Amino acid sequence: MIINKNIAIFGFGTEGTSAANFLGRSNRISIFDDKDKENIDQSVFKELKIKNAKFYFSGKRSEDEKFEMCIRSPGVRPHHPSIEFYKKKGAKLTSPTNIFFENCPAKIIGVTGTKGKGTTSTLIYEIVRQENKNVFLAGNIGTPALEILPKLNKNSIVILELSSFQLTDLQYSPQIAVVLMITSEHLDWHKDQREYRQAKESIVKFQTSRDFAVINQNFEASKQLAKLTKAKIYFFSTHGKTNGVFLENGEIISNVIGREELINTNKILLAGKHNLQNACAAALVSKILNTSNQSISNVLSTFKGLKHRLQLVKEVKGVKYYNDSYSTIPETTIAAIEAFTGPKILILGGSSKASDFTALSNKIVSDKKIKAIILIGKEAQRIKKSLQAAGGFQGKLIENLANMKDIVKSAENIAQKGDSVILSPACASFDMFANYEDRGQQFAGVVLKIK
Repeated sequence: MIINKNIAIFGFGTEGTSAANFLGRSNRISIFDDKDKENIDQSVFKELKIKNAKFYFSGKRSEDEKFEMCIRSPGVRPHHPSIEFYKKKGAKLTSPTNIFFENCPAKIIGVTGTKGKGTTSTLIYEIVRQENKNVFLAGNIGTPALEILPKLNKNSIVILELSSFQLTDLQYSPQIAVVLMITSEHLDWHKDQREYRQAKESIVKFQTSRDFAVINQNFEASKQLAKLTKAKIYFFSTHGKTNGVFLENGEIISNVIGREELINTNKILLAGKHNLQNACAAALVSKILNTSNQSISNVLSTFKGLKHRLQLVKEVKGVKYYNDSYSTIPETTIAAIEAFTGPKILILGGSSKASDFTALSNKIVSDKKIKAIILIGKEAQRIKKSLQAAGGFQGKLIENLANMKDIVKSAENIAQKGDSVILSPACASFDMFANYEDRGQQFAGVVLKIK
């Protein structure tokens, strides 16, 4: 345990607050954030349970203070100038995720990937919970891992969603590492694609021969991580047979303990081919944990998905409205397009994540079922130019809408019975909305008012 230390915590968000609460009883805490105090989410002040923390806002720091530890919240880069400053004065850098791994008595199932982490983590949790109530879901999905640490024992199972921000300096690996699709993401935070992919490596590289690695066979970048682990490797795939779980003739098949048919894909409620990959991953982990086939089938046939992830909001006059606001990169918007075979109206655009829209534009131009595109936000013009470079979009293109009410109204005016209206922006949300949740909630709120 960490006691009697002078600790600097960088990032006053949910994770930073959780770290302060966890360590604050036995240590001296200072909290740093680059934002001005008035721009900090006021809810974190209410969540902070310690009374004597020092605060440094607006990127300020104490030149005289000497810390023994610097704790980096996930959104803060390891080489932040103030962290570097205090490291030179002798501080050791760590993170809430490292502290959790160091002190966790339970088995950890870590899940990472460009997209699908939240859905897969939740599926595993729901399946395991059918037979074992001593199971916890935490990490990037919302509950900071340090919050659940006091509740754990050696018989607990923890499903931990791990982002690249959490993995980038992690010095441990989980007993079961799950690697979903790895494409491009967070290039506004990582220096480049190589750094982003390297950040994922720690989920497998500290594993031992007693551990398991569950890896998506359909993505080359994911398969590369198999070379870095000493664990027993199981692959999952929606394109061909594997030693783990795979898709064949509309059935999800397990090879873990001999060939077993787990569920027909027609019974799975989640929309989209990418969600079949998530279902295969969750089923594979469940088989490794000796969970029954019945529990796997029960959850996969009833799970309706997470909010803002291809979530059906409402059907009005035969038109279905889907909230996929969590889709902030082109790859997941492509997956959303492929999830629907009927006529589609897409809502695209937002703030920049330095994404390449070439593949998305090629998909849109080649898919004759896309009847209209509503372009929003700062990236609208870059997407428009990319569509032109791909040969030009032949459907209706709508631009210059200032708010979600106008956006939904525009879609409603075009839509006909049998159409799907899909908010799947392929971009971040910070130009018009507080975050992707706000964007999705505004969309759902307006859609629910359609008569």
